[in-house]
Amino acid sequence: MELPVISNAASAAASGCSSSGCGTAPDALSHLPDHIRAKVQDHPCYSEEAHHYFARMHVAVAPACNIQCNYCNRKYDCSNESRPGVVSELMTPDQAVKKTLAVAAAIPQMTVLGIAGPGDPLANPVRTFETFRQLSEQAPDIKLCVSTNGLSLPECVDELAKHNIDHVTITINCVDPEVGAKIYPWIFWENRRIRGVEGAKILIEQQQKGLEMLTARGILVKVNSVMIPGVNDEHLKEVSKIVKAKGAFLHNVMPLIAEAEHGTYYGIMGQREPTALELEALQDACAGDMSMMRHCRQCRADAVGMLGEDRGEEFTLDKIEAMEVDYAAAMVERAKVHEAISSELEMKRALKAAPKFVPDAQAAPATRPIRIAVATKGGGVINEHFGHAHEFLVYEVTATEQRFLGHRKCTPYCMGDESCGDGETVLGQIIESLEGVEVLLASKIGFEPWGDLERAGIQPNGEHAMEPIEEAIRAVYDEMAAAGKLDFPIDAVRAA
Repeated sequence: MELPVISNAASAAASGCSSSGCGTAPDALSHLPDHIRAKVQDHPCYSEEAHHYFARMHVAVAPACNIQCNYCNRKYDCSNESRPGVVSELMTPDQAVKKTLAVAAAIPQMTVLGIAGPGDPLANPVRTFETFRQLSEQAPDIKLCVSTNGLSLPECVDELAKHNIDHVTITINCVDPEVGAKIYPWIFWENRRIRGVEGAKILIEQQQKGLEMLTARGILVKVNSVMIPGVNDEHLKEVSKIVKAKGAFLHNVMPLIAEAEHGTYYGIMGQREPTALELEALQDACAGDMSMMRHCRQCRADAVGMLGEDRGEEFTLDKIEAMEVDYAAAMVERAKVHEAISSELEMKRALKAAPKFVPDAQAAPATRPIRIAVATKGGGVINEHFGHAHEFLVYEVTATEQRFLGHRKCTPYCMGDESCGDGETVLGQIIESLEGVEVLLASKIGFEPWGDLERAGIQPNGEHAMEPIEEAIRAVYDEMAAAGKLDFPIDAVRAA
């Protein structure tokens, strides 16, 4: 099997040093002890750096759920839709194991198998743990993960530990039952449906108890929270403080998805989604209490491949049945690929840790930060045509550092090489999604969108095609600063 080509400069957002050392923002996991970092360094959902190199997959073996969320409707499925709870094929444990072996053999960068739905894995304990049992025996080199709402978590901690599952994600949207009653219409607990504040109180207690039990066992816990404007947005700051105090090591604040066509309560009732700038502001506020995950793609419950892509159509059940998989041989090749990636990452970390010249802040001109968006297919380089992009990576760049803020999803402006279809409408939506961005880098940008971007106050730039992202955004910032385009207004300088 051919090893993947890994660029020496490949990395869209990863960094492992402080701004005083190399001009990039600190690694979100740099504060963790070495033994914890070792557990997550190749986990694409836990490590921002790893998600550029390693792949993951989810298997849909857990159909039932024991709570109802106002942002969830698991009946909806579109193969082009990426959001939690969505699946195309529900599988038995045996089918899930066969699919996992096939995917891991075909995608050597895969390191993680997760069960995240379409219901709650721990509300389907027999199916979930049978899948884990078989995979522990047949694919011992794959990390096993589970994502849960936490209601049944305390009673499952022993079983999770038994199967060597050392990564668990809990979705915790509140620690106040009054807030919870606005998010969860009901829970199913001890054979009865409990509604409102009473149900939310039980859910919160179970979540917190499970979190404490997991961390006491040394199991790593990531907390997911859905940001719901006007419901729990301000409250999530308190959530972040509490889960950190109880041992969670990473917090992932995600935007509410509430499109009416999905049929969720929030979507039907017109609950608005947060803007990108609102999400960034809340993530920054919570970051004062614990490490924040900013690279989440809110994956389907049957996602396959790198974060930001889905190769599930290559591994449908009918296609898997026709595959011949030699997993023992595949493990050997996977080990070679992982070793190559690890060597690449170690080299990058060493380069970033090396002392570098940093301008004297007193002598440097007062320049303001800007947001720069990048179109990329991956690999840490600017290699995507503007019209073909499904998302843009957004960075905040200052005179001394650059920081990954997150991604902005969009519908591609051009679906083919010649025609852009209803381009005007889509282009307007893309520009709206780039709120707060001042510069956009892509491998190519057409004449029409170029003009519309400029009129919207976004400077398009196609001069850095195939260049490493970090180098390109630094070059663009420095060029703008030298031209005086980033000088603070004199009143702002005096105020500082």
